[in-house]
Amino acid sequence: MSAPDTSGAAGSELAWSYVLPTTWPQANLVGIFGLLLAFGVLGGLLAARARWLPTITGFMAVGLVAGPSGLGLLGPKALAGTTALVEIALGLILFKLGVTLHPVKALRNRRLVVTALAEGLLTFGVILALMLWIDAPPVVAVLAAAIAVSSSPAVLIHVAEELHAKGPVLEHAQSLVAANNVLSFILFSLALPVALLGQRFTLATALALPAYQLLGAVVVAVVVAWLVTSVARLTRADELHFRFALVVGAVMLTLGLAQALKVSSLFAGLALGIACRWLQGRTRLTRVEFGGGGDVFFVILFVLAGANLHLQELWLYAPLALAFVAARTLAKLGAVAGCGLAFGAGARPALASGLLLVPMAGLAIGLVQTTTQLMPEVGTRVAAIVLAAVAIFETVGPPIAAFAMRFVGEAGRALRRDDDVPPMPAPGAAADAPLTVPPGATSAGAPTTAPAQAPARARAPWSAGPVAAPAPPTPATPGAATPPQAPGR
Repeated sequence: MSAPDTSGAAGSELAWSYVLPTTWPQANLVGIFGLLLAFGVLGGLLAARARWLPTITGFMAVGLVAGPSGLGLLGPKALAGTTALVEIALGLILFKLGVTLHPVKALRNRRLVVTALAEGLLTFGVILALMLWIDAPPVVAVLAAAIAVSSSPAVLIHVAEELHAKGPVLEHAQSLVAANNVLSFILFSLALPVALLGQRFTLATALALPAYQLLGAVVVAVVVAWLVTSVARLTRADELHFRFALVVGAVMLTLGLAQALKVSSLFAGLALGIACRWLQGRTRLTRVEFGGGGDVFFVILFVLAGANLHLQELWLYAPLALAFVAARTLAKLGAVAGCGLAFGAGARPALASGLLLVPMAGLAIGLVQTTTQLMPEVGTRVAAIVLAAVAIFETVGPPIAAFAMRFVGEAGRALRRDDDVPPMPAPGAAADAPLTVPPGATSAGAPTTAPAQAPARARAPWSAGPVAAPAPPTPATPGAATPPQAPGR
């Protein structure tokens, strides 16, 4: 009796294996991208229903629920594959922050330079003293203090866009965040050789490696900035979509070159924005708004930030993290508010500027990862302290930033129409100066000769200021000829 022919069945199973998955589908970057956006939008919508809660908190909350500390829908392996998404998001955010800082004008701004140095160095000194007081190794204390100088540009930018904030306090805070991120990276680069010498690195390597990462990032940023600004000058005023594509392409090119040359990708993104601002000003490329395309990266960044929160480690290092948060907050708030009052700013603007520098996230995480890659033993100790503090700052930072913008009255100012608000009189001009009108001309129906008293002003419901009411009809002058009336229509 012959054996049954199973070749047909085997061939059928082989054919089905090419069509249908043989195991449970594995997570991939495209699927994770869609999952992050879906969860993120849901969290943002829920947070938006509570008007006092920033949407960033909603993004992070759903990330925490979906992450390893929650339901586990995004496991450690899936999160490890999202590094590229995080780097692109941080690169775009740091670029947008960098364009607010013109290097030449910033150095001429005495208040900016003094405030940035004061709050940066005070924060460094306070955190260094705290770390040494708790018997942390000197290398860990210096690196943690350098990382603590940085502030979060992502929280500041996203909360400002969400609240439609605009004003001098916000602009000053953005410049301060850009400056203290630069200062943080410089302090970190200066402290790194000392740490590397203690990890069996030679003196030449310990000195050359941080200098190469810092200067290499600057060179990459300047070269890419020169290239894209040269192309941007060819665009017309109505070709905004081309300039947005240039910005995204410039950031991704910078990140790619930084990874290939093994220089700091985070500092390269910040330096790219500063270089573009320097080479072209704010005329075209640096005025690009990200709009809905930028929201995609914001959502992904903060959902991943929530998913990467480890509640067990946070609970374990809670006392030290709380001391770190309190010391850093007091140092930044005291230095910025004190400098603001010394330079003549009011109490509210000075206090709000200090509050806007409290959040800490993106650059701090990047510097911790750099430390861990170069020195695993030291990096583990630095990460345990800094990342626990970052988890607290990411939680309380967005509400603090939103409160500061409302406190100073700059929330919603970007929505106000400039033509609804009458222009302010020139400095030194008399408030009751008569209106000068050329002979034979009228202004808003007013007579050629200005009356002794200005007409009453009405307040428009959508305006923050008064709007001129219609002028009364001009009375006929006795004895003057009445002009002929136009025929009726």
